[in-house]
Amino acid sequence: MKLAPKDRIIFALDVPTTKEAVKYIDLLKDHVGVFKIGLELFVAEGPRVVEAVRERMGPKGIFLDMKFHDIPATVKGAMKSASKLGAKFVTVHCDEGRGLLKAVVEGNTGGTKVLGVTVLTSLSAEDMHDAGIDPKKYKTPADLVLKRSELAKAAGCAGVVCSGQEAAGVRKEFGEDFIIVTPGIRGPNDPVGDQKRVATPYEAITNGADYIVVGRPIRQATDPVKAASAIAAEIERAVKDRGTGVRRV
Repeated sequence: MKLAPKDRIIFALDVPTTKEAVKYIDLLKDHVGVFKIGLELFVAEGPRVVEAVRERMGPKGIFLDMKFHDIPATVKGAMKSASKLGAKFVTVHCDEGRGLLKAVVEGNTGGTKVLGVTVLTSLSAEDMHDAGIDPKKYKTPADLVLKRSELAKAAGCAGVVCSGQEAAGVRKEFGEDFIIVTPGIRGPNDPVGDQKRVATPYEAITNGADYIVVGRPIRQATDPVKAASAIAAEIERAVKDRGTGVRRV
């Protein structure tokens, strides 16, 4: 997958209004490749925020992070509606199995790429076990990520969302054509907040991620453009190192 370093950056529009979102889109549209619209913003503003991104970036700049999670008939209908919005990526949870994933894929009536959300980066092994996931079968998040990635691929998903810590295993198991999007990106000195399985941009890309989702490290920077450019430079270095088998930390 040939992408410019900046095009591998998905900026998370974790803001409550279209007005605030547009401020970041206009500021960063030449410095990142995709804008992620999550639940907070979409519930508040609906399709008009998608239109705001499309006007400035085209459909290739839209990541609709809905994390669909319902009965197959409902998510299939939701995906048909999402397809009409023209997003590049749409997400669905993997934890209800192949039937749910396949329904979303079947509901995709456009060129949108469906990504299966494997294990949220805010979850630890303890959280998994608290949720009733068998610790004998899935001892670590990585074990569960691989299983859910298998389900996503079998259902026809274009790729998955997983942390940078699991990206290498997914890449090795499912090949170069399987898209990996990695959230939970932090710099070496950044506070991790509610994330538990984090990675730097360099780590995520060298481990096999195609795209990284970055929110707070850019949004909370004194100069967001400078922060985005620094991340792009780190990605460029990581892509070169990944191609030669070198990994510098």
